[in-house]
Amino acid sequence: MDFQILINNLTNPSLLFFVLGILAVRFKSDLEIPGTSAKFIALYLMLSIGFKGGQELSHSAFTLDILWALVFGLVLSAGIPFYTFFLTKNRLGVANAAAIASAYGSISAVTFVAAVSFLDLQGVSFGGHMVAVMALMEAPAIISGVILLRKYSEKKQKGGMKEIVVHAFTNGSVLLIMGSLVIGLIADEQQAEGIKPFVTDIFKGFLAVFLLDMGIRSGKKLKSFFKTGYFSALFAIFVPLVNGCAIALLSHWISPEAGDRLIFAILAASASYIAVPAAMKLANPEADEGLYVPMALAITFPFNITFGMPFYWMIIQSF
Repeated sequence: MDFQILINNLTNPSLLFFVLGILAVRFKSDLEIPGTSAKFIALYLMLSIGFKGGQELSHSAFTLDILWALVFGLVLSAGIPFYTFFLTKNRLGVANAAAIASAYGSISAVTFVAAVSFLDLQGVSFGGHMVAVMALMEAPAIISGVILLRKYSEKKQKGGMKEIVVHAFTNGSVLLIMGSLVIGLIADEQQAEGIKPFVTDIFKGFLAVFLLDMGIRSGKKLKSFFKTGYFSALFAIFVPLVNGCAIALLSHWISPEAGDRLIFAILAASASYIAVPAAMKLANPEADEGLYVPMALAITFPFNITFGMPFYWMIIQSF
């Protein structure tokens, strides 16, 4: 395995800005990114990824391979919550286990963006349909988590299943990235060229600022999180590692393309800290947000973008 990939990833400017954010909290600096600016940058990243994915998809015909990729993503998202739920149910309780299962079955769009940047540094492309796979993987995990909660909880749960499903699919990040994908798909090359400087040229700069903000947010949650014990911290590292490594190996049955395989691996390894908390507030208010959000944001996210991605990539390159 080529560990130079790991070294290169750790010296990536975007990643170093993430570390700077954590250090800013550690040194009690007043550095912060205004909330409205951070939200705008997040929306920009989703729009850019979705539009570029739609453009890539417009250049290729809809094939059986693309259909299988979509199905594989849906199965991953719906299936991962079931085994993660039983790993945590007895130790952390049904409500927390259901929220954690939903978070780890769902995906982190920001981790996906970081993976796109990583592939760009490697000079490797990926299929535009993987953007659609990513967007479709947010909702099934939430639905699986709610099903598990209702089956094993002794208390009556709030919110009808229809309401939960609608909320999952109309979540802002899902709606924006799917809408951008469709717009990119139907726009011709001449029309797309007009906004290329916006969706492409400034992408890495905005990603660096966004990761700086993510570092600040992660740093603020770490101290209180470790008070909950080490089980959740170990879970937040080893479960994503197992998922990512397994899918890095198995995904060759779905796609021969290395870029697509890394995207599958990182989606399986990532955890949601935006869409799932929003859904859990409605469906599972008893779950401790101070537990599962830091697990996803402060542990799993930095692990994936520092060590996870290059490790999954080395597995893909080796096998």
